[in-house]
Amino acid sequence: MTPAARQAAAIEVLDAWLGGDALEAVLTRWARQNRYAGSKDRAAIRDIVYDAARCRRSFAALGGSETGRGLVLGGLRAAGVDPDTIFTGERFAPAPLADSERDTVDLATQPDPVRHDMPDWLWPHLSESLGPDAGPITDALRDRAPVFLRANLARTTRDAARAALAEEGIETRPHTLSDTALEVTTGARRVARSKAFQEGLVELQDAASQAVVDALHVTPGLRVLDYCAGGGGKALALAARGAEVTAHDIDGRRMSDLPERARRAGVDIARIAPGTAGRGFDLVFADAPCSGSGSWRRNPQGKWSLSETGLAELCRTQAEILDEIAPRVAPGGRLAYATCSLLDAENGRQIKHFIERTPGWRGVAEHRFTPLDGGDGFYLAVLEREPSGSQP
Repeated sequence: MTPAARQAAAIEVLDAWLGGDALEAVLTRWARQNRYAGSKDRAAIRDIVYDAARCRRSFAALGGSETGRGLVLGGLRAAGVDPDTIFTGERFAPAPLADSERDTVDLATQPDPVRHDMPDWLWPHLSESLGPDAGPITDALRDRAPVFLRANLARTTRDAARAALAEEGIETRPHTLSDTALEVTTGARRVARSKAFQEGLVELQDAASQAVVDALHVTPGLRVLDYCAGGGGKALALAARGAEVTAHDIDGRRMSDLPERARRAGVDIARIAPGTAGRGFDLVFADAPCSGSGSWRRNPQGKWSLSETGLAELCRTQAEILDEIAPRVAPGGRLAYATCSLLDAENGRQIKHFIERTPGWRGVAEHRFTPLDGGDGFYLAVLEREPSGSQP
């Protein structure tokens, strides 16, 4: 496909997304209906589409309309590409620009939510939560996320994993956020097929997510309940450091791949059904459902689908989870609450309200990570239960 044909395909995909379809579903459907497109074409179209989704408002302003055509036009202008080289009207290319599409705007004159690609209602929440860093952090969310790997300490070291990947043409560099984190610099699309991945030397995991696990300071034999385990990424990281991990999720189907992932990683993780989480754990960890605002580089659709009502519902769910897991911590044990959110309503405010309504707990650590640190945005609070603390 020519560059112009790829942009035309992106316009088609973006129009379907703007019409209400899920982004990944549209991309998959397009690929199935256009099998002539090779892997490089599909990857290029995907990149165009995701860049437009991340920068929806600024690209729409630059392109003159919030349509697939407007977003692609705005993206070209943002990248410094002459639109007339793409909008030629030739075979498979978008139609030439109309006179009205030649008008341009100066983004510096646009409102903050437009310049930083955020919904209007959400910008005040982000400004309150992030202060003067709101602009730089949300601008970082407009870029593609790096690809990070976690060296699996149950099987190898970071240096050895890096060397094994290099033998397969996958270049990485250590990242400062975690002593297990590797950032892929070359060959990211080959990772899942690599021998190092298939043999469990590495797992795909964001560097800040790894830093969250590091901050829990688990020791061999520590009894840990991962209450919101999902696919099990953090459960695997905890088990790799020697913890005795029990994984739980309200939707057990989310953990369906965990046994195979644990086998590949060389660790044992017990799975339990919803509602049977038990008590007496040294550490109960909840990576709670959240807005995902810290990972919107990876899932840009999330920031456009989140609503004020949806955020309020998430906050209610988080409070319920905190109340649910507290009695499962042994006296003297710890509770760890994490989100991949940048919003204080889901983070520090939740912990403040929990401590106010729940006697017998004290905060012992709090960590905030943002894309300015290199990885996704994460929040972690660690609380300790008083040895004599009673829970209902």
